[in-house]
Amino acid sequence: MKHGKIKFPFTIIILVLGIVLGFQIQKTFSNDHLNDSIAKFSDVLTYTEKYYMEDVDSPKLVEAAINGMLTKLDPHSVYIPAKQLESVEESFRGDFEGIGIEYQVVNDTLTVVSPITGGPSEALGIMSGDRIVKIDGISVVGINNEDVRKKLRGKAGTKVKVSILRPGIIRLQDYEITRDKIPIYSVDTHFMIDNRTGYISISRFSETTYDEVLSALNDLNSKGMKQLIFDLRGNPGGYLNQAVKISDLFLDGRKKIVYTKGRKEEFNEEYYSGEYSAFEKLPLIILVNKGSASASEIVSGAVQDWDRGLIVGETTFGKGLVQRQFTLPDNSALRLTISQYFTPSGRLIQRDYKNKKDKDEYYSQAGNSKEEEGNNLNHKAEGDSSLKVFKTNGGRIVYGGGGITPDYIVKTEDITDYTTELLKNNIFYQFVLQYLDNHASEIKTKYHADLNLFLNDFKISSGTVKDFTDFASSKNVKMNEEEFKKDNAYIAVRLKAQIARNFWKNEGWYQVLLKTDNQIEKAETLFQEAKDLAKLK
Repeated sequence: MKHGKIKFPFTIIILVLGIVLGFQIQKTFSNDHLNDSIAKFSDVLTYTEKYYMEDVDSPKLVEAAINGMLTKLDPHSVYIPAKQLESVEESFRGDFEGIGIEYQVVNDTLTVVSPITGGPSEALGIMSGDRIVKIDGISVVGINNEDVRKKLRGKAGTKVKVSILRPGIIRLQDYEITRDKIPIYSVDTHFMIDNRTGYISISRFSETTYDEVLSALNDLNSKGMKQLIFDLRGNPGGYLNQAVKISDLFLDGRKKIVYTKGRKEEFNEEYYSGEYSAFEKLPLIILVNKGSASASEIVSGAVQDWDRGLIVGETTFGKGLVQRQFTLPDNSALRLTISQYFTPSGRLIQRDYKNKKDKDEYYSQAGNSKEEEGNNLNHKAEGDSSLKVFKTNGGRIVYGGGGITPDYIVKTEDITDYTTELLKNNIFYQFVLQYLDNHASEIKTKYHADLNLFLNDFKISSGTVKDFTDFASSKNVKMNEEEFKKDNAYIAVRLKAQIARNFWKNEGWYQVLLKTDNQIEKAETLFQEAKDLAKLK
């Protein structure tokens, strides 16, 4: 598959860096010079406030100082302002309170991308493509994303009125929605690819991921699953304990999954499997790419080190650092690296960051663009590297210090600059929104909510593609004939997937895209190798 596969409250008291960092961290990270350093910073800030030629914004100066300090550490120690912390935490907590929609502001109009499964908007019949034009009787044409959150989020049990313009219906539809706790799912989708092969894709490791994965596995098992593709592509990680529990689903007996080492002994920990699951002998292939990081690398590293399954795709990001969050007095937070994590064989997954000029260079060099496609069970692809050598449980050579390199390398197909511009400018969604205004009724009538029928029967016509490219030109994405011809098939598939998502949410989206996913296609042919590697009958 081709991928295009992302001010703060402060009271003016002596709440400078000494309190902001000292009280929270001094107990753990103290040294003889800490108090002198805090006093030095306090003096600089005091002189600046008193004598600088213009008025200064002390909170911004302090935050700039914190960010500057963290640039001298590692790329993953970060400061999170109070206003950002809530949204960052809710994505990993697994829920928020509101009306339960995914949305975009398109041409100044608040548009429902999809009602969230199990939320109050879905229960009331709010649909993909609905335009919310009023909230509590006030027009919201021209609203921005921040104001959407302010107006639609709120405590569970509170009410909000929305007026919706629905294609094909002249009059506004009025709804009174009772806000509720809305689940944020980390399992994007799960389904049977064929009568033997289950598929699960997870987007991050949140507080609920293990429960979601176990539920998905049980559902697939009831549908006859005999083998599994576990998709961690683009998964940036999350909670370590969730990675451990998910690894334990596939590992039998008591096996080391991951261990951590830090400067402080209290941060040295070891994690083992031990809980029985029905999926310990299930033939397993894990898909990864350069966007797979942290917890994704814990799972794939443990599976690889124990020769439990086959890792397929491209070399992962290489994030082997563990952060602990310290909440600060103004409700901002510091996420500080406290240790490194290692796979069962002893591999450090973290790649080099000390020899990079800045974070941009570090992030842009994720993965390994020079690796050659093909069988890499003996990891000869890394053989000429300076990385440290380790061995799996079965004696295969693997390497540490550069992410997880797959056992079978399959590269993502590149897209052209033309298609990249289409994606960056949200042209696919905007066009399909307009397309469905005219064709949604006939699609509903013809396919009767039958996704399989849609997958096998629906075609994007050349006329529709021409309308799409004309629409793109009207949105200032200039046509490039040569690049369009190269990506023509992908563009048609992407349009079909966008239409499918409108009716079948993520299940429709993924099932269309996976039909032309070269990494999935290859993975489906490798289950015998996966079984042989794991010594499964």
